[in-house]
Amino acid sequence: MLYSLICLLSFSFASPVWAGALFDRVSTFPDWHNKPPVDRATSDLIYPSWIAGTWRVKSTLFDLVAPLAPEIVTPGFESNRDYVNQPIEFNVRFAEQSNGVIADRAFNGLNIARAYLGDRAVLSVKVDPDSPNKQITFLKGDRILTSTITGRATETPASNQFITSEIFQQIFRGSAQPYLNQVETTTAYNYSPNQITADQITAIYLSPQDPDYFKAGNTPVALYRYRLEFSPLNE
Repeated sequence: MLYSLICLLSFSFASPVWAGALFDRVSTFPDWHNKPPVDRATSDLIYPSWIAGTWRVKSTLFDLVAPLAPEIVTPGFESNRDYVNQPIEFNVRFAEQSNGVIADRAFNGLNIARAYLGDRAVLSVKVDPDSPNKQITFLKGDRILTSTITGRATETPASNQFITSEIFQQIFRGSAQPYLNQVETTTAYNYSPNQITADQITAIYLSPQDPDYFKAGNTPVALYRYRLEFSPLNE
């Protein structure tokens, strides 16, 4: 389940890209052969005002694709088929700040990780105080997952719609050889009174250290598609 965790830990201001680029990306799934057009991530991601608050999220993996199989398949891909159409629930929080609404990354990351791996397996989640784009998850057994967002873009097709795409580097340390890869999470949110739904797609790319890196190029080696359903929680 670690790879499912990697896919979801990026609940996360970006400059807008040209109209429709992210919308088109979602609609062409799984025919992805390039990374999305993003700008360098500097400050935090600013969400629309309607997402502010605390939500109970039901996340359901409903599709997964290995575009380069059988030549290249990432570890854990086949075992993740067991989780198709098996909802997992957790709480997330988005807070009003002076510059807009941002995700509570530490709160969200901890809840998501524990929902997938269990309370005892996840010790803590910390966000770098000098950068909202770096998050560290401490796991049982001296294992550490470091996620650093390097690129980001947003798009607002309508007042009740919001699409964001983030690229981040992942380093998992828990064995003699650290495991590195690059992850994209593209999420299309839709708001209606008292409910938010989202179509979230996570793409796994090989790192330059991988022997199959040049063979894969900019084609993802794994794609995971989730349906997210947000219900408001009163605090």
